[in-house]
Amino acid sequence: MTSDVPLLSIADLHAGYDGVDVLHAVSLSMAAGEFVCVIGANTAGKSTLLRTVSGLVSARGSIRFEGQELVGRPAHRIPGLGIAHVPEGRHVFPDMSVDENVMLGAFSVRDAADLGRRREHVLEMFPRLRERLGQAAGTLSGGEQQMVAIGRALMLAPRLLLLDEPSHGLAPKVVDELHDTFLAISRSGTGILLVEQNTSLALSVASRGYVLESGRIVLEGTSAELSGNDAVRSAYLGL
Repeated sequence: MTSDVPLLSIADLHAGYDGVDVLHAVSLSMAAGEFVCVIGANTAGKSTLLRTVSGLVSARGSIRFEGQELVGRPAHRIPGLGIAHVPEGRHVFPDMSVDENVMLGAFSVRDAADLGRRREHVLEMFPRLRERLGQAAGTLSGGEQQMVAIGRALMLAPRLLLLDEPSHGLAPKVVDELHDTFLAISRSGTGILLVEQNTSLALSVASRGYVLESGRIVLEGTSAELSGNDAVRSAYLGL
């Protein structure tokens, strides 16, 4: 792989459910280690976009990850390529411990030393989880469950992290903590594709973004450009 190959390149993507397209001719790209956000209203198709990248939604068009075509590839093969998906709603296993939930993300790791390093990295990223390793995940607060879900994804050591509405339903203080965590993950070299309805959060952490409306990309630019766009300010920032 050469350095000029995008981490993720989506071209003319159509995808949906039961024969009805939700995404229409979507195209976007991101470089290795880049932090990109997709903003838009609830029904814009943001979650469908991430689910399509993960192989959970059938699609037409092209999705290339480090030059490899993903369209048509079984969903269970996607994580092994280096793509981790944190879906909306956290989806922890409530009766399993925090440690067990986190370790599930390392299902493909065979080297014990590497497994230990990854686990320690997650616990350094989320110190609160270290204090709750033996606690049932279902007894945690919403913010702590989100930490478990993100930590589980990081156990894969992904080169691309897909985050779907990670701030949804969380207290402002927790959202601020996640803001710092996302920046730390990005600085470590992991590419992040963030889908968010919290436009202020998305544009404050991502370097670049796309606006999705009714399944179509209608705007793109740096976060500063989108933050200063009158249409974005009116529709998504309440300004």
